Amino acid sequence: MSLKKQIEEKLNGALKAKDKNTYPTLRLVVSAIKDAEIAGRSKSQKEVKDQDIIAILKKMIKQRNESCEVYKKAGRNELLENEIKEIEVIGAFLPKQLSEEETKKICVDVIKAEGASSMKDMGKVMGVLKSKHAESLDFSKVSLIIKGLLK
Repeated sequence: MSLKKQIEEKLNGALKAKDKNTYPTLRLVVSAIKDAEIAGRSKSQKEVKDQDIIAILKKMIKQRNESCEVYKKAGRNELLENEIKEIEVIGAFLPKQLSEEETKKICVDVIKAEGASSMKDMGKVMGVLKSKHAESLDFSKVSLIIKGLLK
């Protein structure tokens, strides 16, 4: 079943259960997917692919993480809690992210395989990682790990 269908089914279930923590967030997700579909029509793309939906979900989580930072600094705990709940709802549809140890191991393996030795090679390493592990790695962490390894 496509990711879009899973999200729509979860939304329908949340609406029937009157789950006020879940359905507003899922409506935002469905809306973002429809926006992407509309934008894709001009490019003669019929339907949004799962990898595009994953990119949309990651972007939404990134936005909410940034909002969390702002709310923490401002002491707005009720808004912070709402953002955290939204992150959990959206994150349920993303593939499992690898732990920091697993991420570091993959980075070390790619650096060895590519023969990278300095920061000049960072782009090459990131390219390989994005082509092979785009869905399972958090690239903000990857960037820091690679910078530490390629000093």
